Amino acid sequence: MSSPAHPGSYANSNSNSCSLPGRLITADEIRTARLDLIPLRVEHAADMAVVLGDPALHTFIGGSPDDAEMLRNRYRRMLAGSPDPGVSWCNWVVRLREGFLSSSRERSQVEGSSGLVGTVQATIGPGAEGPLAEIAWVIGTPWQGRGFASEAARGLADWLAAQGMRTLVAHVHPDHGASAAVAAAAGLAATGEVHDGEIRWEASP
Repeated sequence: MSSPAHPGSYANSNSNSCSLPGRLITADEIRTARLDLIPLRVEHAADMAVVLGDPALHTFIGGSPDDAEMLRNRYRRMLAGSPDPGVSWCNWVVRLREGFLSSSRERSQVEGSSGLVGTVQATIGPGAEGPLAEIAWVIGTPWQGRGFASEAARGLADWLAAQGMRTLVAHVHPDHGASAAVAAAAGLAATGEVHDGEIRWEASP
């Protein structure tokens, strides 16, 4: 996983939209080969508390898992939007479509989370060369190792490029090889910049 692009985003207001100069971007559903990226709602909190309940997910970013009520409160804050009028937040949950499960155990895990397996998010703001989106992703522990993070991140990157993003950015802990591989799969490349101990990855779609 990459570090959250905006606070508390293991990202009921009815807003999940992003703004660019002169137009508003709605966080549409994004479909990839195996996954549906669905705009986040407060009602997703109970299922996402299950998906994100493993403390190991916080190894590189710190903190600990939120319970369902904490997530509900967090999602309300995120969906209310950034306090900075020049910055917008978009959030999605990642749902695995039926037909891509290889065992009864996997089917049971997905059924227990209503098919949700993770989240992706984008923080949109001004960049030196035009609109910039900082992206982040997390896939729950039971569903890791099957390329879902790379697929979701690539789908998000493609969608953002189609919305007019000029630059994509992610921040990845230098010891988190799996997350670095996801960033590369999304078309980003490591730079020489380090912020708060994390490497800045960047792409210009």
